[in-house]
Amino acid sequence: MRLLSWNIQWGRDAHGVVDLARTVDEARKLADFDILALQEVTRGFRALPGGPSDDQFAELAAALPGFTVLDAIGADLPPTAEGLPRRQFGNALATRLPVEKVIRHSLPWPADASAPSMQRVALEAVLQAPRGPLRVIVTHLEFYSLSQRLAQVDELRRLQREAADHARHPAPAENATGPFAPSGRPVSAIVCGDFNSEFGSPAYRRFIEPIDDGPGFVDAWTFLHPGRTPPPTAGVYDKAQWSSGAIPCDFVFVTADLCDRLVRCEIDGATQASDHQPIVLELR
Repeated sequence: MRLLSWNIQWGRDAHGVVDLARTVDEARKLADFDILALQEVTRGFRALPGGPSDDQFAELAAALPGFTVLDAIGADLPPTAEGLPRRQFGNALATRLPVEKVIRHSLPWPADASAPSMQRVALEAVLQAPRGPLRVIVTHLEFYSLSQRLAQVDELRRLQREAADHARHPAPAENATGPFAPSGRPVSAIVCGDFNSEFGSPAYRRFIEPIDDGPGFVDAWTFLHPGRTPPPTAGVYDKAQWSSGAIPCDFVFVTADLCDRLVRCEIDGATQASDHQPIVLELR
């Protein structure tokens, strides 16, 4: 099973040109993926640099026949006085695996008057993977505010504890065809995305702290490359937006029970189709 995680900056490459079809083609060249986990996908935000299409989620669905495309909106803003439509900004998950539950989690957004910020979200899907059900979560944490990032990390960890509790104590189904379907969620999970947290930063370290009542998270790249520091994932080619230098801030984490199934986790350093570099994960 292969997963590709990528902050695609609405299909805008390191030189400022938006072409979402090119982004999908680049992803396909990197991996025959079963799951494509994307951050910074837009709807109605044509005023963003480069002019993305009116509905990139629909554009992804058209470009990926045979895949289910899920969306989760963080920032959801009203139309503008200048006539721009409702504007939405969030994450997408496209998969050719059977999809069971889908849960959209609004992440904490505590007030921080010292920094600009937006509502952030985590998109969780329970997928029928080849070796059984698996939760896949794609997220994008706050860039400017450390206090907000830490609160969002704490919430992702809380969600893992909640899932572990559901796995231990699934509620009975009142009616399998209605909304009160069985509540069980597998404890095994992949959490991926743009954490806006450098490798070794406080938010990174907090995320991988042990979890008392369930398996905690392991950085898949460092597990497979012990003793090494991951290469940068943002600002490698786009020096205008990342004038302070390139950093590793995109990660794929797996619950500890999945470590023996890890085959590959690689960061592609060649593509210039975004200001971020994609990560490919393979599980046996």
